[in-house]
Amino acid sequence: MKKVLGILAGLAFLALLAWTGVVLFKKSRTQPVVYSTSTPRRTDIVQKTVATGSIVPRQEVAIKPLVSGIIDQLHVEEGQTLKVGDLVARVRVVPDMNRLSEAESRVNRARIALADAEREFSRQHRLFSEGTSARTDLDRAEVALQQAKEEVAGARSDIDIVRTGSSERVRSAATTLIRSTISGMVLDVPVEVGNSVIQANNFNEGTTVVSVADMGDMIFEGKVDESEVGKIRPGMALVLTVGALPEQRINATLEHIAPKGIEEEGAIQFEIRAAVEPRQDLFLRANYSANADIVLDKREQVLAIDEGLLQFEGEQAYVEVETAPQQFERRDIQTGLSDGIQIEIVSGLAETDKVKNPNADQGPPGAQASGARRADGRRAG
Repeated sequence: MKKVLGILAGLAFLALLAWTGVVLFKKSRTQPVVYSTSTPRRTDIVQKTVATGSIVPRQEVAIKPLVSGIIDQLHVEEGQTLKVGDLVARVRVVPDMNRLSEAESRVNRARIALADAEREFSRQHRLFSEGTSARTDLDRAEVALQQAKEEVAGARSDIDIVRTGSSERVRSAATTLIRSTISGMVLDVPVEVGNSVIQANNFNEGTTVVSVADMGDMIFEGKVDESEVGKIRPGMALVLTVGALPEQRINATLEHIAPKGIEEEGAIQFEIRAAVEPRQDLFLRANYSANADIVLDKREQVLAIDEGLLQFEGEQAYVEVETAPQQFERRDIQTGLSDGIQIEIVSGLAETDKVKNPNADQGPPGAQASGARRADGRRAG
């Protein structure tokens, strides 16, 4: 019995050794290299550069008061639509004591002059009636009387303006009434009833009561790096992507490139401006941040492959085309426009060709091959 068990144990040990040998042999064998392939396709290729900026109204006007004072009434709110001449606010004037004193003094002087003119006119009228004075003397006295009356009226109007900002003589042009100077939408009302406001002068830009803009005429304002500015020109198409509206694509047309660059963080940037194409189905708010894809060149429905499939010998681009399962031959090609991911094939390939991915077992051609090619310093033709 012990002899049988010993034989069985020996056979088991031999079987284990044989199995281990087979496993080690299989692992030591080199696995065959398998390359994936891809076929050329018809597609659009767009070469573009990107500018960052914001969407703003082309015309935004700050409405300021014509006199200093306190906001007595506000007639608008943000989002309201205005027309030229619409009433925005009313200012209650706080009289300046120096100006008020001068105006009161002018009124007193005008009254004294009027009383003197009235006496002189009465005297000349009496003398003319007695026949001892010429008609011309009476006429001069009458003119002086009329001038004195006008001076009194003007002085009274002046004191009213100092006190209230308006007078009976200029009621229709009262400076206390603030009116819109353009048609558009109210973007901002930075003041409230009771706030003090200052009129614009040589030393102060004045208080903004309301900001109004034409929201139907929007522009994109952005900046382009100096390495890209030489590739763009007015009239080029832009496609805007707004951060607040990620699903929307907005068309614009480049209309201005700054002739002078601005240094920012060690790099030179050039300001650009583009007219935004209006859309009835989309409301664009002022100062939306946006990125602009500026179309430098475009090819429609051309034959293309992924850039990662390209190989190079010197400056000659080529690919390997499958002639039989996992058998490939070199094919020199001529390339065209590239967008950094896919590249146009001008000649050398047909739509039915199967192009080898140079990276074995890497699945679909990707950025690794393209990155390796660019790191080698070579570019597609």
